Amino acid sequence: MQGLRAPLATLLFVGLSASGTLAGGKPSASLGTILTAENARVGDSKAEVGTTVYSGDHLFTDRQGSVQIRAGAARLLLQSASAAVVNDDGGAPSAKLFLGTATFSTGNAKAFTLYASRAAIRAQSDAPTIGQVTYISEKELLVVSKRGTLTITVDGDTQVIEEGAAYRVVLEPPAMAQGPEGAGSGKHDKGMGGPPLKAGRSYFLVVAVGITALITAFAVSEALESPSRP
Repeated sequence: MQGLRAPLATLLFVGLSASGTLAGGKPSASLGTILTAENARVGDSKAEVGTTVYSGDHLFTDRQGSVQIRAGAARLLLQSASAAVVNDDGGAPSAKLFLGTATFSTGNAKAFTLYASRAAIRAQSDAPTIGQVTYISEKELLVVSKRGTLTITVDGDTQVIEEGAAYRVVLEPPAMAQGPEGAGSGKHDKGMGGPPLKAGRSYFLVVAVGITALITAFAVSEALESPSRP
């Protein structure tokens, strides 16, 4: 499986680079600054520390790459073999993840939104928050809250992800059947294989996963630990 990820990632990188910005025009608004970069690109150009990132820019990392940007009171780290586009979302920075894993930290609830497929992931409060999202497919994400509490919203329905929790988020069309017995029934064991936390209006299921996902999430840049630092 790992052997297939690199060529697939390369194809996606080329496709996104050729498409330009999502709006079809040139980036217009300054969004942030690159803090760290290794084997990463902004569009067709090499990502370098100090480079300004604009709304509509595409960020890519190679299999051994990473890139981190500061945007206002938020930071975004793209890990290896990842792709995302950054945007201005009503006056606040945001990013949409298309491939790989993104970790973000925020200093307040409105500082940043990470989109993946149909989901929007944000900090729930103004407390320092660190979240990680892995794009598995258009219908499946892994969402981890390393610090603080996250919210995940799909088609207008919102579920809370508590600090220290890791959940597999299964996205399905609105017509999907109700989840297994016990879905939406309240608290449950957070161990591997537990029942879905919720079948949000039948729009998505949030299923607890084990500690392995948390360990992976914790192995991120220590710079993200203090989102309020300059």
